[in-house]
Amino acid sequence: MNADAIDLDKAQMATFGRRVVALVIDWALAGLVASLLVDDLRANPWPQLGVFVLVHAFFVGLFGQTLGMTLAKIRIVSVADGGAIGLLRGLIRGVLLGLFIPALINDGDGRGLHDRAAKSVVLRRP
Repeated sequence: MNADAIDLDKAQMATFGRRVVALVIDWALAGLVASLLVDDLRANPWPQLGVFVLVHAFFVGLFGQTLGMTLAKIRIVSVADGGAIGLLRGLIRGVLLGLFIPALINDGDGRGLHDRAAKSVVLRRP
Protein backbone atom coordinates (compact mmCIF):
# COMPACT_ATOMS: atom_id res chain seq x y z
CA MET A 1 0.00 0.00 0.00
CA ASN A 2 1.22 3.50 -0.86
CA ALA A 3 2.20 5.56 2.21
CA ASP A 4 -0.23 8.28 1.09
CA ALA A 5 -3.09 5.85 0.42
CA ILE A 6 -6.36 6.37 2.29
CA ASP A 7 -6.90 3.85 5.10
CA LEU A 8 -10.59 3.07 4.60
CA ASP A 9 -10.85 1.60 8.10
CA LYS A 10 -9.79 4.89 9.71
CA ALA A 11 -11.21 7.39 7.21
CA GLN A 12 -14.17 9.61 8.13
CA MET A 13 -16.53 8.31 5.45
CA ALA A 14 -19.40 10.56 4.39
CA THR A 15 -22.83 9.37 5.46
CA PHE A 16 -25.47 8.36 2.96
CA GLY A 17 -27.58 11.34 4.06
CA ARG A 18 -24.86 13.88 3.33
CA ARG A 19 -24.26 12.29 -0.05
CA VAL A 20 -27.97 12.50 -0.93
CA VAL A 21 -28.17 16.15 0.17
CA ALA A 22 -25.19 17.02 -2.05
CA LEU A 23 -26.71 15.10 -4.97
CA VAL A 24 -30.08 16.87 -4.67
CA ILE A 25 -28.41 20.30 -4.55
CA ASP A 26 -26.20 19.52 -7.55
CA TRP A 27 -29.14 18.08 -9.52
CA ALA A 28 -31.23 21.20 -8.83
CA LEU A 29 -28.38 23.47 -9.93
CA ALA A 30 -27.90 21.40 -13.10
CA GLY A 31 -31.62 21.81 -13.78
CA LEU A 32 -31.35 25.56 -13.34
CA VAL A 33 -28.44 25.79 -15.79
CA ALA A 34 -30.07 23.40 -18.26
CA SER A 35 -33.29 25.44 -18.18
CA LEU A 36 -31.29 28.31 -19.65
CA LEU A 37 -30.25 26.05 -22.54
CA VAL A 38 -33.57 24.48 -23.54
CA ASP A 39 -37.17 25.67 -23.55
CA ASP A 40 -38.79 22.80 -21.67
CA LEU A 41 -36.89 20.34 -19.48
CA ARG A 42 -40.04 18.22 -19.08
CA ALA A 43 -39.99 17.49 -22.80
CA ASN A 44 -36.22 17.02 -22.98
CA PRO A 45 -34.51 16.08 -19.67
CA TRP A 46 -31.18 15.11 -21.28
CA PRO A 47 -29.59 18.58 -21.05
CA GLN A 48 -29.96 18.49 -17.26
CA LEU A 49 -28.20 15.13 -17.09
CA GLY A 50 -25.48 16.37 -19.44
CA VAL A 51 -24.87 19.50 -17.37
CA PHE A 52 -24.83 17.42 -14.19
CA VAL A 53 -22.24 14.95 -15.54
CA LEU A 54 -19.97 17.64 -17.02
CA VAL A 55 -20.06 19.85 -13.93
CA HIS A 56 -19.49 16.82 -11.71
CA ALA A 57 -16.52 15.66 -13.80
CA PHE A 58 -14.90 19.10 -13.83
CA PHE A 59 -15.33 20.08 -10.19
CA VAL A 60 -14.84 16.65 -8.63
CA GLY A 61 -11.97 15.83 -10.96
CA LEU A 62 -10.03 19.01 -10.26
CA PHE A 63 -11.21 20.23 -6.86
CA GLY A 64 -12.70 17.18 -5.14
CA GLN A 65 -16.15 18.65 -4.64
CA THR A 66 -19.11 20.34 -6.25
CA LEU A 67 -21.15 23.16 -4.72
CA GLY A 68 -23.58 20.63 -3.26
CA MET A 69 -20.72 18.68 -1.71
CA THR A 70 -19.26 21.86 -0.27
CA LEU A 71 -22.58 22.67 1.40
CA ALA A 72 -22.93 19.08 2.66
CA LYS A 73 -19.34 19.20 3.98
CA ILE A 74 -18.05 16.24 1.99
CA ARG A 75 -15.28 15.78 -0.54
CA ILE A 76 -14.06 13.14 -2.96
CA VAL A 77 -10.47 12.00 -2.96
CA SER A 78 -8.40 9.33 -4.64
CA VAL A 79 -8.05 6.15 -2.61
CA ALA A 80 -4.46 5.83 -3.84
CA ASP A 81 -3.06 9.14 -2.61
CA GLY A 82 -5.81 11.27 -1.04
CA GLY A 83 -5.59 13.87 -3.81
CA ALA A 84 -7.88 14.96 -6.62
CA ILE A 85 -9.07 12.16 -8.90
CA GLY A 86 -8.53 14.01 -12.19
CA LEU A 87 -10.86 14.79 -15.08
CA LEU A 88 -11.05 11.31 -16.63
CA ARG A 89 -11.90 9.56 -13.36
CA GLY A 90 -14.26 12.43 -12.51
CA LEU A 91 -16.02 11.85 -15.84
CA ILE A 92 -16.25 8.10 -15.25
CA ARG A 93 -17.69 8.73 -11.79
CA GLY A 94 -20.15 11.33 -13.12
CA VAL A 95 -21.43 9.11 -15.94
CA LEU A 96 -21.94 6.17 -13.59
CA LEU A 97 -23.61 8.42 -11.02
CA GLY A 98 -25.91 9.65 -13.80
CA LEU A 99 -26.99 6.03 -14.36
CA PHE A 100 -28.15 6.06 -10.68
CA ILE A 101 -28.05 2.27 -10.14
CA PRO A 102 -24.26 2.08 -9.48
CA ALA A 103 -24.67 4.60 -6.67
CA LEU A 104 -27.20 2.36 -4.92
CA ILE A 105 -24.94 -0.72 -4.95
CA ASN A 106 -22.50 -0.26 -2.07
CA ASP A 107 -19.73 -2.40 -0.67
CA GLY A 108 -18.81 -2.88 2.98
CA ASP A 109 -16.95 0.45 2.98
CA GLY A 110 -20.06 2.34 1.81
CA ARG A 111 -18.48 3.02 -1.59
CA GLY A 112 -20.77 2.72 -4.59
CA LEU A 113 -19.79 1.14 -7.89
CA HIS A 114 -19.13 4.63 -9.26
CA ASP A 115 -16.61 5.23 -6.45
CA ARG A 116 -14.91 1.90 -7.01
CA ALA A 117 -14.67 2.46 -10.79
CA ALA A 118 -13.13 5.91 -10.26
CA LYS A 119 -10.92 4.63 -7.40
CA SER A 120 -12.35 7.34 -5.17
CA VAL A 121 -13.84 7.67 -1.72
CA VAL A 122 -16.27 10.24 -0.30
CA LEU A 123 -15.09 11.68 3.01
CA ARG A 124 -16.51 14.12 5.51
CA ARG A 125 -14.69 17.43 5.61
CA PRO A 126 -13.45 18.55 9.03
